[in-house]
Amino acid sequence: MRKFLLALASLSFALLSSTASAQQAPTLYSQLGEKAGITKVVDTFVGNIAKDGRINGMFAATNIPRLKTLLVEQVCEASGGPCKYTGRDMKSSHAGMGVNRSHFNALVEDLQAAMSTEGVPFGVQNELLAVLAPMYRDIIAR
Repeated sequence: MRKFLLALASLSFALLSSTASAQQAPTLYSQLGEKAGITKVVDTFVGNIAKDGRINGMFAATNIPRLKTLLVEQVCEASGGPCKYTGRDMKSSHAGMGVNRSHFNALVEDLQAAMSTEGVPFGVQNELLAVLAPMYRDIIAR
């Protein structure tokens, strides 16, 4: 009887452990809608930048299709997705552009507006911004 109870307790523990694992919180990547959702956000984001007179001039000579591809890769990888970012590091890719705090803030506002337009919940928006925030020091001109 004791062996039976011990086996039953072990089985119960194993079942509870596997159920808890299966109910883990969704990843940021999945909350963003995976690659398809990220692509929608990036498309809207780049459209917002194009209309934003505060910063659109900085993108005048940019290869927009390549920019979109790299942004999708970057957000996908940063959010825990399977993508690999293939672009240059932020410091070298922004060197000489003269990006200041107001430019950076405009870009963030355009990203937030894109996420809102695409239905990304506010908490998920904040989570992504927190993941991307460390890039600030490599993007701003000093």
